[in-house]
Amino acid sequence: MDSEKQAVTVIGLGSMGSALAAALLDRGHPTTVWNRSPHKAAPLVERGALLAATPGEAVAASPLVIACVLDYDALYGVLDQDASALAGKTLVNLTSGAPEQAHEAVGWARERGADYLDGAIMTTPPGVGGAEVMFLYSGPQAVFQSHRPTLAALGDPLHLGENPGLASLYDVALLGLMWSTMTGWVHGTALVGADGVAATDFTSIALRWLRTVSVFLTTYAPQVDAGHYPGDDATVDVQIAAIGHLIHTAESRGVDNALPELMKTLMEKTRAAGHGLDSYASVIEVLKPREEEGE
Repeated sequence: MDSEKQAVTVIGLGSMGSALAAALLDRGHPTTVWNRSPHKAAPLVERGALLAATPGEAVAASPLVIACVLDYDALYGVLDQDASALAGKTLVNLTSGAPEQAHEAVGWARERGADYLDGAIMTTPPGVGGAEVMFLYSGPQAVFQSHRPTLAALGDPLHLGENPGLASLYDVALLGLMWSTMTGWVHGTALVGADGVAATDFTSIALRWLRTVSVFLTTYAPQVDAGHYPGDDATVDVQIAAIGHLIHTAESRGVDNALPELMKTLMEKTRAAGHGLDSYASVIEVLKPREEEGE
């Protein structure tokens, strides 16, 4: 291992934690690992990782501690076994959770003398280590910058801001985007498949279409920020008419229409709110939180 590379400890060796440790080893970082079931560390030890006997021993081994466990309760339960070991360390928590939990974790870490970054992994285990995949972080900028070269071993590290809850907030929002996009693709695949079109043929066209959709998003984002939705490209009324064709075509082929019916309902609510002649971006007006009366 490269002696100039920062030493790192990885707590939790599920599929994702093991991938994190492997990526660090691949890039020459002295890596200490700990897992409740020690046998999961065997493949990493064969590659040069050091297996700690206890969480406290693992934390003491490195200035940077990366945790990827089941949930926040598991995180606290593991690291509180020897909480004094955290003093002077930086804890990067890649455990999935809610923004509110990230805020609580900051106080928990501070009480134990540790710096804290919250993070989100925007890939599955096989993608860890790829320069093109995003790892999102939030928390103190100075702490992030001091460990950025090491975090880059896992993927492209993006710092979202000082607010510790931002990584979790972006994580769930981006997962919603992923699920919506994939479900739309599956629905479209079922629709064209009913007429004998192969999924691979449809997907090559769908991917090209998504590049155009990305242009729509770039156009609509400033409209959302401004709260002004000029309907000079396509209005909500036009979209409602168009989605009727999708629903009819799917229904005539026996394809489930729950997704397009949901989208039509949102469009109709948007029209009822007075945005029928506005752009599709105005759908945000029926989705965003309502201000309390008097505020």
